[in-house]
Amino acid sequence: MEVKTSLLDNMIGVGDMVLLEPLSEDSFIENLKNRFEHNEIYTYIGSVVISMNPYRTLPIFTPDKVEEYRNRNFYELSPHIYALADEAYRSLRDQDKDQCILITGESGAGKTEASKLVMSYVAAVCGKGQEVNKVKEQLLQSNPVLEAFGNAKTVRNDNSSRFGKYMDIEFDFKGDPLGGVISNYLLEKSRVVKQPRGERNFHVFYQLLSGASDESLKKLKLHRDFSKYNYLSLDSAAVNGLDDAANFRTVRNAMQIVGFMEDEVQSVLELVAAVLKLGNIEFKPDSRSNGSDESRIKDKNDLKEMCELLGIEQSVLERAFSYRTVEAKSEKVSTTLNVAQAYYARDALAKNLYSRLFSWLVTRINESIKAQGKTRHKVMGVLDIYGFEIFEDNSFEQFIINYCNEKLQQIFIELTLREEQEEYIREGIEWTNIEYFNNAVICDLIENNKNGILAMLDEECLRPGTVTDETFLDKLSTICAEHLHFESRLSKNSKFLTDHSLPHNCFRIQHYAGKVLYRAEGFVDKNNDLLYRDLSQAMYKANHSLIKQLFPEGNPAKVNLKRPPTAGFQFKASVGTLMRNLQTKNPNYIRCIKPNDKKASHIFTDSLVRHQVRYLGLMENVRVRRAGYAFRQPYEPCLERYKMLCKRTWPHWQGPAREGVEVMMSALPVQAEEFSYGRSKIFIRNPRTLFFLEERRRQCLQDLATLIQKIYRGWKCRTHFLLLKKSQIVVSAWYRRYAQQKKYQKIKSATTVVQSYTRGWQARKLLRELKHQKRCEEAVTTISAFWHGTQIRREYRKFFRANAGRKIYDFTIQRIMQKYFLGLKSTMPSMSPIDKNWPARPYLFLGGVHSELRRIFHLWRCKKYRSKFTEEKKAVYEEKLEASEIFKDKKALYPSSVSQPFKGDYLEINKNPKYQKLSIAMEDKVLLADVVNKINRANGKGTARLFLLTKNSVVLADQKTGQVKASVPLPDLSSVSVSTQSDGFFALKLKEGSASAVKGDFLLSSEHLIEIITKIHRMGTRAADREQLDIDISDEFLVQFKHDKVCVKFIPGVPKNGNSVSCKRKNNRLLEVSVPSTA
Repeated sequence: MEVKTSLLDNMIGVGDMVLLEPLSEDSFIENLKNRFEHNEIYTYIGSVVISMNPYRTLPIFTPDKVEEYRNRNFYELSPHIYALADEAYRSLRDQDKDQCILITGESGAGKTEASKLVMSYVAAVCGKGQEVNKVKEQLLQSNPVLEAFGNAKTVRNDNSSRFGKYMDIEFDFKGDPLGGVISNYLLEKSRVVKQPRGERNFHVFYQLLSGASDESLKKLKLHRDFSKYNYLSLDSAAVNGLDDAANFRTVRNAMQIVGFMEDEVQSVLELVAAVLKLGNIEFKPDSRSNGSDESRIKDKNDLKEMCELLGIEQSVLERAFSYRTVEAKSEKVSTTLNVAQAYYARDALAKNLYSRLFSWLVTRINESIKAQGKTRHKVMGVLDIYGFEIFEDNSFEQFIINYCNEKLQQIFIELTLREEQEEYIREGIEWTNIEYFNNAVICDLIENNKNGILAMLDEECLRPGTVTDETFLDKLSTICAEHLHFESRLSKNSKFLTDHSLPHNCFRIQHYAGKVLYRAEGFVDKNNDLLYRDLSQAMYKANHSLIKQLFPEGNPAKVNLKRPPTAGFQFKASVGTLMRNLQTKNPNYIRCIKPNDKKASHIFTDSLVRHQVRYLGLMENVRVRRAGYAFRQPYEPCLERYKMLCKRTWPHWQGPAREGVEVMMSALPVQAEEFSYGRSKIFIRNPRTLFFLEERRRQCLQDLATLIQKIYRGWKCRTHFLLLKKSQIVVSAWYRRYAQQKKYQKIKSATTVVQSYTRGWQARKLLRELKHQKRCEEAVTTISAFWHGTQIRREYRKFFRANAGRKIYDFTIQRIMQKYFLGLKSTMPSMSPIDKNWPARPYLFLGGVHSELRRIFHLWRCKKYRSKFTEEKKAVYEEKLEASEIFKDKKALYPSSVSQPFKGDYLEINKNPKYQKLSIAMEDKVLLADVVNKINRANGKGTARLFLLTKNSVVLADQKTGQVKASVPLPDLSSVSVSTQSDGFFALKLKEGSASAVKGDFLLSSEHLIEIITKIHRMGTRAADREQLDIDISDEFLVQFKHDKVCVKFIPGVPKNGNSVSCKRKNNRLLEVSVPSTA
């Protein structure tokens, strides 16, 4: 049976904040800190997941973890984001309930990573198949594209999402993904033209300049240096741990997987480059004859390059930057733009160009990933949207971001309460109303159609006359003066008149997350988001394939005089649509918290976390869950976990699970009001009751463990005794066998000893008899020999005295020679031909013999060494020998080539598919293939050529295409000229009148000159029908170029540029080659 763990097993701190006892803000923070320090970054509040950003990689997102949480109950394992993703996916697949996963938190808290983890988990657990895998890959690869164009480095986060993203993933009835739809909200396009200190522009600008090839940058008219572009901040251009070049390759690959065509990718990059060029356009003031101010472009180079990229006439765009045309009914009024207005128009165009490009990217991705067919599909939505932002300087962007978070908090409380109420009603538990802070009053302050801040901002933008941020703030202070959540120094409320923390040009709103001070400067301009019609029409005239789609309002045939909707109105409508969409789905919440502002691991800043806990409303969420019952659990797992607490339910309960739980609870000292029975679950009111059950369970488990140990030890001892008894019988039997064997061996050994002594005595007796007989025979033989010797000496004594000297001399010489040869045998040198050692001469008269023997031995061992050569090795040594005969002591380059083997085919022409056609075209076997430089007579510069040598011809071919440029039969070669120095230059001189001599001789340069000339010379030497090729080694020789002869002169030079040889043309008749000295 599979052993299942629980949320309550081996728990560090409290895994579910609903069970925290006592409940206070301090204990809440302390529990988060305790779990964070033990790498437990996930904690529950009921079904809500709190995610702490660890700022490092943890081993809890592996494929094994995915399998561990797959198809498991939400509370069955320790808290994890995979548990929430699995619960949402199974609810969608099995219960046909549309799901949405809301990921919120402030910038840098890990929302983007959380959304990636959810999507990767769903992709891992859903079905497999070629089409399904393609859809999953496209959905996952849409993230890198949108991150590159919509994320940026901020002071709080190196990969901060500067737009809101909501993705609806559509599934079929089996739970397999079919496609998706992405909605984007409020791209922070002001970042395109200006970034706060310590922050960067969007990633794609830096990725393009860092990762694109030099050729691509040249096409886009860009440089790699960030400092050349005004729109890119330099103080934080490089980010630790962020490889822009590698990320650019990832984005290109992702766009290909999603389905972007190559021309679409190129068009997108051209628009990105155009935005960078746009930022470099600068203006200077000028005055017209009527005294009005106007502007002129300082340097038109960037404007020219931008127009070339987008296919726009330069004069059209230049006029759009200098004039503004206002149309009213049938009238047109054209006014000049001063420098400030020109810069405003430039920045407005850059922001609109980039934001519309981003919207087009989202639309294009949706076209690729959308589900096919019109039938209704199951939907899982994933919302990754900017968190609540409180900066030192808060403007219009922070205002609408915080408005969106107010709406999300409102729907979070409503849906959480509704979910609680529905569960109580479903289980038949009495529902009690829960009091909580309703932030609807703040939402109404912002979005009210009559007196809301957004409505007043739109009204101020549309009002005729002079409209400024000051007039907007005055109106705001007048209408909202009595609102409890609005503060301004300009309001009539006296308590803010002396509040020096509230500047005159600012207003403050009491959000659910705390008070936020907003600077009114820029609210009107950013809400208007105006792009002059002249610029729209100029963009529409572009020949670029993408620009016309981005600026449809520039079409002169469709001029619309109606003012476009404001940014605030569009965002409010988008948020309303999002809220209605979320209310139709079952919500799942992930609350992201960042532990510190330093982006560092293992640091937990209490004050920062406390601030986030407050504005995320987490304490309120816990109180909502605990207002009724703190813990609930289905009857089956409850009985399975606590059945050992009652004798009647242990070890197995045979009836229904609910009856078993009722029997168990009635046997425990727990008051009846502490729990209630639902239809499928038991509800426990107080966490202390749950901890009491856990403590009793722990004690029972200890008692059960003791009982199991006792039974096990008894069984183990009995088994051990029986084993010992059986072993004793076996040992006794083996010992008796061993004792008998030893006794037999002892008797056998004694018998053998007696036999050996007897045989020894007999053998010694026989030996003594044989020795006596042998001595007798030897004595007879010795006496006979002495007698015969005496008789002989008497007869030949006269001859011995006459030849004694000569015999002694010959004997002495013979002994000396014998000693010499035996000594030579023991001191012979090794068999290596290069070993020059030889034993010293022992006697002067042996000098000639000693030298001759040394010569004969050397020849013999050389023959032995040569006999080991293969045919290939023999040919190599023959080539080396021939090279030595040609170049030794004649060419300074020769010594360096001795140690280098002659490889021949340096290009592997038969294996390289690039030269397949060239290899097929060669009729004979290629003996040498190398890259040489063909020297141009006009300037002395070299052109790379493929040099191929066969047994019948020399071929020169183009290195890139492999096309044959020249083919010279070897019989047409008259001679080869080289210098005496260490250069690689050589001239192939052709016979006059031959077919190959039409274009003249060839002056070439190669790193393998010695090998090339040696092989050419060998080909001429082998052929019986050819004249031997002359090798001319001189520092000055003539080369025939078509109709003229040119002198090539080699001179020593000073080492420059890496000691390379340089060739320069001095006049029409002289090429001078400067060879650096190698000394």
